[in-house]
Amino acid sequence: MVVTVIGVSFLTFCLTWLAPGDPASMLLEASDTIVSEETLAQTRHELGLDKPFLVQYGNWAAGVLQGDMGMSYSAKKPVTAKLLEGFKGTLLLAFVTMVLVVLISLPLGILSAVKRNRLPDHLVRGVSFIGVSMPSFWLGLLLLYVFGLKLRLFPIAQSEVTAAGIVLPALTLAIYMSSKYMRQVRTVVLEELNQDYVTGIRARGLSEMAILWKHVLPNAMLPLITLLGMSMGWLLGGVAVVEIVFSWPGIGNMAVRAITMRDYPLIEGFVLWISLVYMSINFLVDLSYTYLNPRLRREVRR
Repeated sequence: MVVTVIGVSFLTFCLTWLAPGDPASMLLEASDTIVSEETLAQTRHELGLDKPFLVQYGNWAAGVLQGDMGMSYSAKKPVTAKLLEGFKGTLLLAFVTMVLVVLISLPLGILSAVKRNRLPDHLVRGVSFIGVSMPSFWLGLLLLYVFGLKLRLFPIAQSEVTAAGIVLPALTLAIYMSSKYMRQVRTVVLEELNQDYVTGIRARGLSEMAILWKHVLPNAMLPLITLLGMSMGWLLGGVAVVEIVFSWPGIGNMAVRAITMRDYPLIEGFVLWISLVYMSINFLVDLSYTYLNPRLRREVRR
């Protein structure tokens, strides 16, 4: 994890340093300041942009180790504080989305596996195919048009975190993600249903429902937990397209604005945040295996 963080931070810093455009010039133009050579040079000196690349990276990395990611050029506040502001909205959106995904994909995926090659299976697979084929931004705009503009049930643009404002973006993400997870759940459950131990349990006269809930689902949970964990990391990294469509105050929306403004400290802090979130969730998922799988637990004790 340490090596990965160092590599990600160095590569990100490299790409922002090589990116076209001068953040000092854009910052002055955004604040309606006359951009003279003297003012530009002074601003670049204040931001530390006139120093060699390795010196800039070393100063930034030293600050990060002390919990200081620098100051945001556009917001005029610490990057850490700015990330925390956007994280509140993203965390709530990710939580609501994952609840909807589990409630939608788990029962439908199990139904599709149990009713394999029958009408319910064909319907679930058809719905999942349509859901995966629809781009999330198009689905979001469609929901906004129907439920926001026409029916006026939900706000069209929301600059604050509210219960009404989170429904449509969470539903957009849940429909897209559930369409993929229904197939994953179906595949995993079918693999378990075809195992030899299931045949043996059936021979003992146990009911299909008991086999499904007591034996098949516990064994199918490990790969599903991996998928859910990675999806949670993806959501916590900020789903920029959906957040922009719904004007949701999340970390993804903030990152896009930072790229537009050439706010390099905020971009670097955002990428570092995503890498830490992914690695931490992956680590927690790996730890959960030892508690959910008795065989792994015995190997750890040995």
